[in-house]
Amino acid sequence: MVRRLWLIFAQACTVALAFWFVVSTLRPAWLPSLGKAPPSAALSQPVVAAPTKREPETSTATGMAAAAQQAAPAVVLLRTAGGRTRNTSVPPWHPSPEGREGLGSGVIVDAEGHILTNHHVVEGAKRIEVQLADGREAKAELIGSDPETDLALLRIDLPRLPVLPPGTTSELHVGDPVLAIGNPFGVGQTVTGGIVSALGRNQLGINVFENFIQTDAAINPGNSGGALVDARGRWVGINSAIYSRSGGNMGIGFSIPVELALDVMQALKTDGRVTRGWIGVQSRPLSQELIEALKLPTDQEGVLISGVVQDAPASNGGVKPGDVLRTVAGQAVANPEQLLRRVASLKPDSTATLVVQRGSRTLELAVKVGRRPPPSPTR
Repeated sequence: MVRRLWLIFAQACTVALAFWFVVSTLRPAWLPSLGKAPPSAALSQPVVAAPTKREPETSTATGMAAAAQQAAPAVVLLRTAGGRTRNTSVPPWHPSPEGREGLGSGVIVDAEGHILTNHHVVEGAKRIEVQLADGREAKAELIGSDPETDLALLRIDLPRLPVLPPGTTSELHVGDPVLAIGNPFGVGQTVTGGIVSALGRNQLGINVFENFIQTDAAINPGNSGGALVDARGRWVGINSAIYSRSGGNMGIGFSIPVELALDVMQALKTDGRVTRGWIGVQSRPLSQELIEALKLPTDQEGVLISGVVQDAPASNGGVKPGDVLRTVAGQAVANPEQLLRRVASLKPDSTATLVVQRGSRTLELAVKVGRRPPPSPTR
């Protein structure tokens, strides 16, 4: 009898536990709270999430990416109409599109809306339109142009213009990283990277006054007038020319240095043109053969005057063919390019002293500086 009662009790406990398990799983609300707050009370309490600590928002751009972000908004697209058609017999130094309508680039250099670009981009253009990186557009006014350095100055009238700060080539070294920013082939603003390949490039036959920064950053048609930017996001040059056999980039590009560009810009802002000194001489390098032929000292320095323009300032001042010009206004000259720059920097109508070697005699000649004639129009 006792065994039977024990079996009944065990079966009852088993059924009760099974019932409790099923109810607690499927209908937990049916069970007593056992001292805890009822479910309705628990649900009525608001659940407050723990505050999440937010990290300060910072730009992840570093190195040349940061430089590109700073510089790109101030580099604009230029659309021109009515310009000259390129003479295809001329080596393609300047990477600008052919035809009566073309594309180029420019750099906003001050809050007044002045834009530096290349002379060959806007030469002969009847209409110049500017498109900013933010999508705004405006018609540009041509302030002035200087064919001898291939620079031109435009102006637009828009508020809140991005301005690209200038750098300096004195802090630029061969091997430094640089960016070329412009609008090649009309595909949109493009940033290409490279290094400074050389400084002070001249005697290339591109412009009259040459002092180029050479770079291997890709420069293609439409990049002309854009910015060469250093690692700090400052413009150090205006992209102007390439060496190419096909018209496309071959890794040899040339930019006009910032110092020369700013000097030309200031002259164009003030007078609408660049005024340079002129004395009217032709010169050639002083080689060892010429030194021996002219019986000059073996350590003679200077440039040989091979021709003098009749009634020009040099002729009126007593300079003669065969003279060796040693200094101009107290500054030594060692080659024709240096002589050209020295004379061009003189103020017209001023008087400059030239030191020349004529045979065994050293002469000081006073020359009244003239105004450099404008270049002949390019056909």
